[in-house]
Amino acid sequence: MLAASGFAAGLVNAVAGGGTFFTFAAMVAFGMPTLNANATSAVALVPGSLASTIAYARETRKNWRRAVPFVLLGVFGGIAGGYLLIRIGDEGFRPLVPWLLGIATLTFAFSGRIRVLSKDMEGRQSAAVRVFAYVLMGLVGIYGGFFGAGMGIMLLATLSIIGISEFHTANALKNIVATIAQAVAVVLFLANGLVLWKEAAIVTIAGVAGGYLGVMAARRVPEQIVRGIVVAVGAILTIVFFFK
Repeated sequence: MLAASGFAAGLVNAVAGGGTFFTFAAMVAFGMPTLNANATSAVALVPGSLASTIAYARETRKNWRRAVPFVLLGVFGGIAGGYLLIRIGDEGFRPLVPWLLGIATLTFAFSGRIRVLSKDMEGRQSAAVRVFAYVLMGLVGIYGGFFGAGMGIMLLATLSIIGISEFHTANALKNIVATIAQAVAVVLFLANGLVLWKEAAIVTIAGVAGGYLGVMAARRVPEQIVRGIVVAVGAILTIVFFFK
C-alpha cells in the first residue's frame, strides 16, 4: 500500500501535482499522527520530485536564468512553512487537515478556470502585477513547506501570470520550486525528529520511479485525466477527515 501510494504520488506530481493526497492518506491509515505523516510524506516525495526535475533537464537548461528568483522564493517558503508546521505541532495541525485537503481539492477542481484567469492577466503585466505574482509565489512556497497538496497548480497559475505559459517550461520551473521548498522543509523535519524512516524509504523508492515515468506521462497522457483522478481522491479524503 505504501509503495503503491509512493508510485502514484511521484507520477501525478510530475504531471499535475497532488501526490501528497496519496502518501499522506496511506501513512495516516498506517496509524501515524498527522504531523509525522505529513513530515514523512514530504521526505519520501522529495527524491521523486527531484527525479522529475532531472527529467526536465532540457527545459531547465534553457531557462536557468529565469529559475534563479524562483529558487530563492522556494528556499524562503520551505523554511517559513516548515517552521510554522513544527511550531503548531500535531494538536494544531490535525484540525487543519480536512480544510487543507478541501482547499487543495478545490484548487485542482477549478484549475482550468484558474489558468484561464491567470492567462487573462498575461497581457496586463504591469510592474504591480509582476510584484503580486512573485509575492503570491512566496506564499505558495510557504504553503508547500507546510503541507504541499495542490502546490503545483498554484505555481503553474503564478508562472502564467508572470508570463511563462508554455506547458513544459512552466512545468519544469514548477518542479524546481516545489522540490526546493519541500527539500528545505524536510531539513527542518529531520532536525526535529518527525520522520519515520522505514515508511519513508518504501515510499521514496516507489516515488522516484513514479516521478521519472511521470514526465513521460506528462508528454503523452491528457492532463485532464490525471487531474480528474486526483480531484476524486482529494474529495473522498476531505470527507473522510472531516468526519474522522
